[in-house]
Amino acid sequence: MVTEQLNLFMQLNLYLFVENFLFFLIATLLIVAINWGWKDTKPYTLPLPFPGWYKIWFGSVQLLGVLLPLVFMLLWGVWWGDRTVLTVLGWYFIVLGLQIISERVTLRQLQNVVWVMVPYIYLPYRFWQLYEGLTILDSQSELLWVRYLLIFELVLWIVSYAIDVSQLPRLFRWEVQSNSDVS
Repeated sequence: MVTEQLNLFMQLNLYLFVENFLFFLIATLLIVAINWGWKDTKPYTLPLPFPGWYKIWFGSVQLLGVLLPLVFMLLWGVWWGDRTVLTVLGWYFIVLGLQIISERVTLRQLQNVVWVMVPYIYLPYRFWQLYEGLTILDSQSELLWVRYLLIFELVLWIVSYAIDVSQLPRLFRWEVQSNSDVS
């Protein structure tokens, strides 16, 4: 029985490794191809200063999207030894880390507008990861709070995606018509 559970756990890890590796490979190739297509544009810099609400939103996403799942991973995955929770949240953090690295490289090293699109590649995949985590954890009653966390994270990242989309005009420095110009 223990050998069978270990075998299933190893198969799950192999499956998630291949899935996440293929996503990262495709995402990186897409970013490289788009970067090459935009290579002749002037260097991209973030439009500063950030609005006050942005700092609150960004801090909230970091706290709720990183610290909260980390606490759950440490409690359920490490402290209480649930390998499935450790696997699901471990891959969540690996891909989140790869997104942060991709954003840093495209913004700081490449200084290319391709930086803006990195979240639009990674966030839909994060939606998939969280949904897949829900299906992997199934309906185990002892993991109910972890399932609630995954649902909460899914909603959080969808809202984050919507806020990212709403910031496209600002990121691309599109001119905004003032209310006095409209009438």
